[in-house]
Amino acid sequence: MQLLSRQSLLLSLSTVVWLITGQTQAFAPQWQRPRSTTIPRMAPKETTWDRITGPKLFKTVTNWQGIHAVPLVPLRILTGLLMIHHGSEGGTLPANAGTAEFQGFVDFVVRPYFGFLPGPSEVWAALHDYVEFGGGILLALGFLTRPAALSLLITMMGAVYFHLSATGAQGFPLGHVPNFSYDFEEPTLYALIFLLFWFNGAGPLSIDSIVYQQISQEENASEP
Repeated sequence: MQLLSRQSLLLSLSTVVWLITGQTQAFAPQWQRPRSTTIPRMAPKETTWDRITGPKLFKTVTNWQGIHAVPLVPLRILTGLLMIHHGSEGGTLPANAGTAEFQGFVDFVVRPYFGFLPGPSEVWAALHDYVEFGGGILLALGFLTRPAALSLLITMMGAVYFHLSATGAQGFPLGHVPNFSYDFEEPTLYALIFLLFWFNGAGPLSIDSIVYQQISQEENASEP
């Protein structure tokens, strides 16, 4: 009987000690609590080159959900086709040297308004045609859309500069000219469209969206 009482007393004391130590640890200051030995996994630092050449180059909307995605497709394709046509003046391909159209662009646009550029004016005129023709193809296909849109944006900024230098603002925003032809407005609108695709990407129904979807699936599969 006495032995049983001692065992009961020891059991009671051990229970009290366990409760006290458990509660003390729960309410102990943070610096006294046991720390986890798990080392957090650090993500690799993304460089500027990674942003330019990595998956974000192709990042875009990959499905048709949301009204914002639907207008991107016809806008991108039609704008690209118009640029292909615009870059093939004087023939079916770009830089048709020797034609009246190409030489007129050199004599009346490049040489008088872009004479500050180094090198022959014919080279810059040909480069302009290749950018619009090739960039238009890439934009219509939705492949490498951001670099294509940026290149086309630069050409349109040059066109805006030319028209403003040649004819001025033509009474913008409230004035008007007799023939109601506002030369700088069209390239300005094009520039805004290319700026949109530079930021947003190609949108659905594009090669970029297929590439980005594939890259995303591979990255998700490789994650633990």
